[in-house]
Amino acid sequence: MDEKDRIWYERNQSADSSEYPKLLCEWYEEKTGTKLNLKKPETFNEKIQWCKIYDRDPLKTLLSDKYKVRNWVQERIGCKYLNQLLGVWDNVGSIDWDKLPNRFVLKATHGSGWNVIVNNKKELNIELCKKEMCMWLKKNWAYMAGLELQYKDIIPRIIAEEYIENTPGDLYDYKIFCFHGKAKYIWFVKGRNSLVESVIYDLDWNRQSITYKFPICKEEIPRPKCLKEMVELAECLSTGFTHVRVDFYVLNDNSIRFGEMTFSSTSGICEWTPNKYNKLLGDCI
Repeated sequence: MDEKDRIWYERNQSADSSEYPKLLCEWYEEKTGTKLNLKKPETFNEKIQWCKIYDRDPLKTLLSDKYKVRNWVQERIGCKYLNQLLGVWDNVGSIDWDKLPNRFVLKATHGSGWNVIVNNKKELNIELCKKEMCMWLKKNWAYMAGLELQYKDIIPRIIAEEYIENTPGDLYDYKIFCFHGKAKYIWFVKGRNSLVESVIYDLDWNRQSITYKFPICKEEIPRPKCLKEMVELAECLSTGFTHVRVDFYVLNDNSIRFGEMTFSSTSGICEWTPNKYNKLLGDCI
């Protein structure tokens, strides 16, 4: 966190909720160079900002919690879609590193991108890792990336999950944009250990001429054999929400693993190319 972000974080954390619309408009204009119309949002990005403040379903907090969401997912689609949980801790000092396997993934339950992927425990600098995770536990993600308030009341914890991958050493991510319980587009992301690339498909696995966040993946991605099942699972989990992105991994044996549920994809500031898709997806909300 640089000095500018630190000041912004501290200012927002101490602000009264009545100030949130003004603060969010300032943040949005700084990040995108465009003014935010919260009174009459039209684009996907604008409506994501509106939802952050005005669509405050408490269930969003539970489902943004990377630990608590597991029980909810198990109740709705079954435990076979969940990664094995290796441990959950309220503080870093409670982790018994000797009991963890050689490969695993550490995650903070209350934020985004706070992960440590451990390919070889013998090469892990545990003290440095502990220091980083202690910093995570002291932060409230809600105030770090544009008032993603669904994270505000999540209990900060660390979880360890089973290490999963696709050969050779990548992990293929299928992020399904759902609106009112219906899937619309599938955002495929690859390159976890190298250059991250992505491509967007429709539900019939037709490549779309859309770029979003990452450079476009030029190679043609094979249609997953479990596509129909994955879409059905996403629609089951997204029922009852105006919009949510449901993320899955598909392993080499075509088994599906739940990733996460994201209610404010890229915090609503990513540039859609062509820009018309910003409006087209906005119309879905």
